[in-house]
Amino acid sequence: MLKGNAIVGQSGGPTSVINASLAGVVDGARDVPGIRHVYGMRWGIEGFMAGNLIDLSAEPAETIDALRRTPSSALGSSRHKVKEPDFPLILQRLKEFNVRYFFLIGGNDTMDTIHRVTAYANSQGYDLIGVGVPKTVDNDLFGTDHTPGYGSAARYVALSALEAGRLARDMQRVDQFVIYQSIGRDAGWLTAAAALAKRSEADAPHLVYLPERVFDRDRFLADVEQAHKQYGYVSIFCGEGIKYADGTPVSASQTRDKFANVEYGAMGGSSVAMNLHRMIADRFGWRGEFQITESLCMCAIDRAVTLDLDEAYACGREAARLAGQGQGGVMVTLVRESNAPYRSTTGTAPLADVAVRAKPMPDAFINEAGNMPTEAFVEYLRPLVGPLPEFADLNYVPARAGQ
Repeated sequence: MLKGNAIVGQSGGPTSVINASLAGVVDGARDVPGIRHVYGMRWGIEGFMAGNLIDLSAEPAETIDALRRTPSSALGSSRHKVKEPDFPLILQRLKEFNVRYFFLIGGNDTMDTIHRVTAYANSQGYDLIGVGVPKTVDNDLFGTDHTPGYGSAARYVALSALEAGRLARDMQRVDQFVIYQSIGRDAGWLTAAAALAKRSEADAPHLVYLPERVFDRDRFLADVEQAHKQYGYVSIFCGEGIKYADGTPVSASQTRDKFANVEYGAMGGSSVAMNLHRMIADRFGWRGEFQITESLCMCAIDRAVTLDLDEAYACGREAARLAGQGQGGVMVTLVRESNAPYRSTTGTAPLADVAVRAKPMPDAFINEAGNMPTEAFVEYLRPLVGPLPEFADLNYVPARAGQ
């Protein structure tokens, strides 16, 4: 067993349960005899290169425990893409702090960082064990049934669809349509969660558009017109990354981050929701609204799912256990053993695979028209989100004059 210290960092956008994974790593590392101290990267790999480390082993046990229900990224995050000139400095910091166990909590790009850092260190004769802890509200990490953070963010979207759907229904004499834009560049897992709000065909959402399907403007407007005729208003959910057949984003502008990931509607450009709003208003002359939540679903601890918090913590603990056994080069995964009743366990996926592959929604989870998730998706998601509230429905019995 390697003897030395451990370092853990958080990367990319947060989730409401990412700190539960951090607590799991810290608690799990206490059970590894070879780990003396657990350090935290302040501001991710950027902070690590700058020597900005904190001693998590010195934090009171009650503070680490409280992280399990604390939103955002307690260590601070980073989107720095590690480049070849960075590796000598990273190795220098590893040696300075005698780090032999390397943990990062994040998504695809984060897993790539762990893979490259550990490969470089080992190629230089420095023994380093790296294990990834999954995190993303997008749920697009390869090799895992779902990612910690997704269930809670999906509940945020589902509750928004349920509650905003009521508002849209009751305000239809004012606004004939409403559009809700969700994050998700290339995968529609989060946007699709709105489908959980439907109890009947008439319930919101009426239309859901996902990045996995080509967006057709004429077909969209025909869908909108048909839904309006049926229900008197239209509730629409769309992913930020939907594109036309030629690959052009429906968003009017885009930039790219340091990992070359597209950021839609940035730099003051029109968002997807804004452009869909304009299409509908121009064609039908209706008044409508649109909402863009952006990062709210990433930090809503008040809507976090207990199952999600527990699985996030378990993934952190499992990462420490695997490292203690000398099993590096992997990301912890969640394996669904049963759906009803729901039961899961942990597994592993090679970092080399996770770093270069994404997980879009499968065809079976999207209807043939490409405008609504299927019942198969709802069954997949329901146990991760938990029960939604039931609201009252009036019978609308007509009053009679003279009673």
